[in-house]
Order: sequence, then C-alpha cells, then structure tokens
Amino acid sequence: MEFSLLGPVAVTTAAGELPLGPAKRRSVLALLLLRPNTTVPLEQLIDSLWEDEPPAHARTVVQGHVSRLRATLAEGGAEAYGVELATHGSAYLLRLPEELIDAHRFGELVSLARPEATPADAVPLLREALGLWRGPALTGTVTSPPFAAATHALDERRLTAVEALARAHSALGEHEQAASVLYNAAVAHPLREGLIAALMRALFRTGRQSDALDWYHRTRRLLSEELGVDPGARLREAYEQILRAEETASGADAAPAADAAAGAPAAGSRMPGQRDADATGRPDAGVSRETGAAEPGADGGASGAATGPPRLLPRPPARFLGRETAMGRLTTALTGDAGDGDSPLAVVTGPAGVGKTACAVQWAHQHAAEYPDGQLFADLRGFGEGDAIEPAAVLRFFLTALGTPEHAVPASATAASALFRSLVADRRLLVVLDNAHSSAQVRPLLPGGLGCATVVTSRSRLDGLVATDCARPVGLQVFGVAEGVALLGAMLGAERVDEDPEAARELVELCDGLPLALRAAVAQLTARPRWRLARLASALRDERRRLSLLSAEDTGIASALRMSVARLSADDARLLSALATSADGQLNASAAAALAGSDLERTQDGLARLAEMHLVDEAATDVYTISTLTQLFARDGTGEADGTKSGD
Repeated sequence: MEFSLLGPVAVTTAAGELPLGPAKRRSVLALLLLRPNTTVPLEQLIDSLWEDEPPAHARTVVQGHVSRLRATLAEGGAEAYGVELATHGSAYLLRLPEELIDAHRFGELVSLARPEATPADAVPLLREALGLWRGPALTGTVTSPPFAAATHALDERRLTAVEALARAHSALGEHEQAASVLYNAAVAHPLREGLIAALMRALFRTGRQSDALDWYHRTRRLLSEELGVDPGARLREAYEQILRAEETASGADAAPAADAAAGAPAAGSRMPGQRDADATGRPDAGVSRETGAAEPGADGGASGAATGPPRLLPRPPARFLGRETAMGRLTTALTGDAGDGDSPLAVVTGPAGVGKTACAVQWAHQHAAEYPDGQLFADLRGFGEGDAIEPAAVLRFFLTALGTPEHAVPASATAASALFRSLVADRRLLVVLDNAHSSAQVRPLLPGGLGCATVVTSRSRLDGLVATDCARPVGLQVFGVAEGVALLGAMLGAERVDEDPEAARELVELCDGLPLALRAAVAQLTARPRWRLARLASALRDERRRLSLLSAEDTGIASALRMSVARLSADDARLLSALATSADGQLNASAAAALAGSDLERTQDGLARLAEMHLVDEAATDVYTISTLTQLFARDGTGEADGTKSGD
C-alpha cells in the first residue's frame, strides 16, 4: 500500500488505486498524511476544508468522509500494512509506517544526498527522489489557504532538490546535465533568482554565454515589471562572474575561465569527494541502491583508458560495530597463511540480514592499502529480485576497469576468465564478490595470482568452493544482547537507550539479534523521536505486525527472507512452512517429517538444504532450530512487508 501526495492524492495497492471519492474526502486524507501518526483535531480539518465560513453541518460532513475513508482503507487491506485510521475524542489519527508515504520517502532520499561532499552518490539519490513526483503536489484537494501553503512547502522542497541535483552534476563536471535539470524548473519559476543564477552558471560552463546572459536580462525585466525590484545579490553575482570570466578569456574559449570564476575545477582535476574510481573510466558502472557501489551490467559507457588502479569498493558501512572475531578470521584466512600456493579465498556466510556485506566491505576498507593494484567489487545478485548476474557480465566489468578496451574483452566467459587471471597474475588485487548464489557463479571470477585475495559473501555455505578452491568459511552469527544494545546505542544515542535498558534488551530479542532488523527498528525510532523504546517493543510483540514494522523503505527482514525462500524448491519451501508451525522453533528430523507429512529420508535431505541456506540452524546432531522471524514469514507464506532489497 502506497500513499501519494507528490502529485494527485492517491492510495495504491497491488490490486490498483483505491477509489477516494470527492475533493473534500481526498483533502481529509491529505491532511492526515501530512501529519502522520499525529492526532489532527476535527476543528482543524473543518478550518482547512472550507475557504469561507463552514456550513452548520460541517462536523457531520467531515465525520462522514472519515468513516468512508476508513472503510476504503480496510477494503484495500490496510491492516496488513500496519495502517489504521483511528478516532481519538474529537480528533483523528492516521497510524501507518511513514515510509508508505511518497513525501516521506522523498525527504529521506534528499537528506541522504550530499551533492558537494559525495556528488557521484548524490546524483542517483536525488534523481530517485525527484522521480517520485507525478505532477503538482496535493492535486485533487480543495484550494483553501492551508492546502495552498502545504502545496507551496512541498514544491519548495522539490525545487531545493532540483538545485541540489544540479550542484551534484556540476561538481562532477557534467554541466550539460546540470543545465538540463535546471531549465524546466527555471521556466516554471522565472522569478526564483537562485535557480536562475545556477542555470546561468551551468549554461556558461557549456560555452553558451549568450544564453546565460539572456536569462539574466530576461529575469531582470520580469523582476522590475512584476515586483518593481532589481536583481538580488545571487543573480548579480552570477552575472558579474560571467562578465569577468569573459574579460579574462580575452577572446579565447571562455568556458574554462567561467569555471574558474564560479569555483569549478579545471578539466582533468578532481572535485573534493569525487571517487578515485571515477578517474578510471570504470565501465558499465551504475550505482547499486543497496551498497552505493558500482554495479556491473548497469547502463553507462565503457572505457579502456584507465588512468590508475580501480577503487570500486562501496562506502564503508555506517556505525559498524563488533565482529572482532569474524574480522580476525578474515584476516587469518586472507593474509595469515597465504603462502601455501593458493590465492587466498574467504567465504562470509550467514542468514539474511546478519551483516555479511557490511563485514566484508569493512574488512576490505581496512586492508585496502595492502592491495595497491586496486580493489574490485561486484554485487552478484544471487539473492535479489530477478536473475543472478552472469559471470561474463562481471568479467567484462572487471576487465574494462583494469584497462582492457571493451572491444578486446572476449565474448565467452571461459576466455574472459582466462584473460582476467592473466592480467592480475602479478598484481596485488582485492576482489569482493557480494551476494553470490552458487560456487559455479563465483569460480570464473577468481583471480589466480598469489598476491590477490578474494572475499565472497553468500547466504549459502558454498561448500563447493570449500571443496575445490580451498575457501576458508567465516560464519556470522546474530548479535547477542550486549552487541545488539550497543548497536542501538550507537545509532540512537546512548541517552535514549540508557533511559529504557529493559526495552532495549527486549528489542534485540524481538529482532532475533539480526543487525538488519535492529537497523530497521532504529529507523522507526529515529522517525519518531518522541517514542520511548518500550513503545516500539510493545508494537513488535504483535506477531501480525512485526515483519512490517521491521522494514525501512527499500530494506526489510520480510523482503530479505523472501529472496531466500524464492531460491528454494517447492518441496523445501513446503518443508519450511511446516517447520514454522513448531511451537518452540526446535525439533528433530522425525518431528519435522511428521509436521511435513513426508518420509524421514526426504525430510533429512530437505533439512540439510535449509541449513545450508541458513533458514534453519542445526544446533546439535539432529536438533534443528528456526528463528522467530523466519517462522513468522514462513507461516504467512508471502512476507508482504515493505522493501524490495535484501540489505544483506
């Protein structure tokens, strides 16, 4: 279920858009969505719905609209999404996960983008945020002053995001894209001087001096005719910078001078925060929403003119805590005894959401200096939506990143793999292969040089790599209570956790100690700063709501488990559903066979496969356990919680 404010006010489910009725009913919903999880007095609704004096029966009209909205939401399955329209005396409260509202998701994406510090990361975040807009905000609501003010506020946020996107493009030297982003907004808002000033600079940097100056004079006339004022400081400053740059150019190409006058880098220089990888002309490099890293197979030009070692690691994980034992085992596996004739290989395994990617990426950043010839990274999408990435696509990505012209990359995976091993045989290179589906997917991507090291992450144990390639397994376990509470404290602040230590411990237990679930819980609490931890713990005790609450926009436990279950055979999926009916989540093969209505030998084989996928844990010989969150997901069979990425 999704609620839209950035365009026509709407509620959409998997079955389609819900019928919301007339403008006043849509307006009631819009006002409640603008203040989610907050009581809105009936009098405020009345004042907002009628521009003039409200009629004598206004209270009855609003109550009727609320009643009809409540029924419409119920028919759309609101309860399954944690959505409830409640009455509190003479006020109403729309209770829902705020990530279901497009305006909330827009704000989150914009707040994550840092166009000056990390422009390469900011561009996809801001484009995704602006892509949520489907027209003028709050379309279909009444035209009263409160709604006009709310519409204006939302539109201001959109324009701020447009300007931020243009700054990010400019920081990357992509001035044509910056001008394109700003042009439509400038046409729609011809008196917004900061917007016009940014457009003038972008146009000038592309060599379109006359267009830039024309925008200044056009805006100056409009300001005089419409408002009776002269251009402000920002617009005058942009105009004067362009004039100075033209004079400095003295008849030469003025665009570089304009860049200098406006603080832009000269051609070939590096912007602050620009990634080293950008200088390599990395090929086929899109941006993974899950990790922020370059992603093979995404749209983008390829280049064989690499000017330095590739540095393709994603950002270090935020608030990485603990895992000292696992990090030590990784160090031992990859550097401690690498002189035994094999290129060191470690496989980080564990259940969905336990933090395998974070552990591997953190180790890679800590040891990057030991691999001066570069660090390669690829998300193999083994447990994600759609098909896993073919080795040939990853090899093409790696080879061009290492300087191979695209036309020289062999078409077959076998030949490309041989060329890759040959290129790196004498280099010190680190390869991180994230989210692998199988050993067969990984083998063609392994470097052969003794100075190279490879880290693989997977929900599967990848026993084949252990058997044939001497991989060292590094298993990750869920957090204990102390570690989980420490993570909550690091993300929420120690004061908030210390004031409610029992609730903090209960939250860790309700999240099964999974870092992903704990981070989703933190997102809920961060969005609701007035909530005590006990309030969220109380909500999570409701097993019907727990999976939906442990979701944060495109990340959630339900979606992570869904991707694991999607890789199971039909028989193994049925066995998992049967195991979920166990009273305490612990049973042996005989009990599992009885629950599944299957013979013992087939059940034992199925349990072994589920254990290999970390969907059950073989705690002792013939003693299997299933976590509470996995039980909840498997009982439902659908996992219809928020999120589409595993966040592994």
